[in-house]
Amino acid sequence: MDGGQRFSLVVDDREPSGAVLKALHACECFEVRVERLAVGDYLVDDHLLFERKTLPDLLASIKDGRLFAQALRLAAAPLRGALILEGRSQDVAGTRMRREAIQGALVTLSLFIGIPVLRSMGPQETACLIRYAAHQDRAYAAGALARKGRRPRGKVRVQSHILQGLPGVGPERARRLLDRFGSVQAVISAPADTLASVPGVGKETAQAIRWAVRETRGPYGNATDRDDGWAI
Repeated sequence: MDGGQRFSLVVDDREPSGAVLKALHACECFEVRVERLAVGDYLVDDHLLFERKTLPDLLASIKDGRLFAQALRLAAAPLRGALILEGRSQDVAGTRMRREAIQGALVTLSLFIGIPVLRSMGPQETACLIRYAAHQDRAYAAGALARKGRRPRGKVRVQSHILQGLPGVGPERARRLLDRFGSVQAVISAPADTLASVPGVGKETAQAIRWAVRETRGPYGNATDRDDGWAI
């Protein structure tokens, strides 16, 4: 079924779902290692990077501000990244978060930060998505899949677009940050006082940037609010 292909797969040791890991081991095409990843939950062939969230995880991370910090870190990584959103609508039945807030967050992730959102119904399907992506990545690299003939947006423009997702950062501040630091990764890693020293940024915006990208990773919480009639 997998044509004899083998893929390396690193699973972050803080990724809580044993069901996904068990399903990945069952695929037999992965050489699985469990270790600490700086960004994301699953790394395939040192090329594809996936962040996995269940629907309750998504709602909790919207509420506590983790979602966009994680997305910016994923977008800044020099890899192809995607968010796998796992679960069924009943998993969040009875929450209070408005449907518009959730849709707005997903629009920001996909259109403005540039992180593809892949839907999965459960751990088994999550493992399948990772396997499908691994095979298609190999096929794409080998030229078996069609490639677009023109890329209208250069790397600097993409970097600027990512930085403009940070609080208080517009096109001019994004340009100045890139001129000073050279990459998105360097910007989000810089301390507040160094960011504040960039002309036009200042202390308040620097602190807002650090707040947005700072992440203390711990166990995912469960959303406890109510919402009526929302389904993904």
